[in-house]
Amino acid sequence: MSDRRVLVVRGNREFLLAPGETLESDLGILELPEDVEPGTTVETHLNEAFEVRRLRGPDLFDHLERTGAPMMPRDIGLVVGHTGVAAGDRVLDAGTGTGVLSAYLGRLGVDVTTYERDPEFADVARENMDLAGVTDLVDVRTGDLTDELDDLEERFDLLTLDTADAPTVVERAPDVLAPGGFVAVYSPFVESSGETVAAAREAGLSGIETLETIQREMDFDDRGSRPSTAGVGHTGYLTFARFTPELE
Repeated sequence: MSDRRVLVVRGNREFLLAPGETLESDLGILELPEDVEPGTTVETHLNEAFEVRRLRGPDLFDHLERTGAPMMPRDIGLVVGHTGVAAGDRVLDAGTGTGVLSAYLGRLGVDVTTYERDPEFADVARENMDLAGVTDLVDVRTGDLTDELDDLEERFDLLTLDTADAPTVVERAPDVLAPGGFVAVYSPFVESSGETVAAAREAGLSGIETLETIQREMDFDDRGSRPSTAGVGHTGYLTFARFTPELE
């Protein structure tokens, strides 16, 4: 059974709890009912009210256990938008890490097979898939995808990579993608993206493009509006390509 934890929220404070669990805070003791449903209100013994919410994508991003720097929601949005990945599609992924991308795709109804080299990271990712409720759609495998390419029997609609050896896998994209399938490679370094582009060209892929992901928050006050000067808007680079074999 998948993890049934929910968020209990009051203002800007939120806690992740399982049905039947007890929370002790300065607002009192909250005993979450076993049959609690999202959308209801629960109270502590001091009559302080909390709203119960089911976990959504942004909540998962905040609460999944981290094993490194995960892809940001803005990056995942670009992957979904540029490839059109949808329910029923098959995704081959490498560099699972925290599993944020796999969790988002699984919640879209996508079947994901993802490889993680580090056994401890893979175990954490499996726990995160349980929290996301996608264990029936996301298969987290421990191992190196480059060692498994020759043994893969099915074709995939999307190949997603967040690994240092991504160019090596991209060279094999025609062997693993269904006709019309996409490649999406994330990298924090533009040099790696250049190597991926070269590999995609060598593999005969089409529609090759690299995008830098930048997001700026806007500030509004009585003086006027402008882009925020706080934070870093850049996250990384995404390279996209498509397998469009020529008709014989």
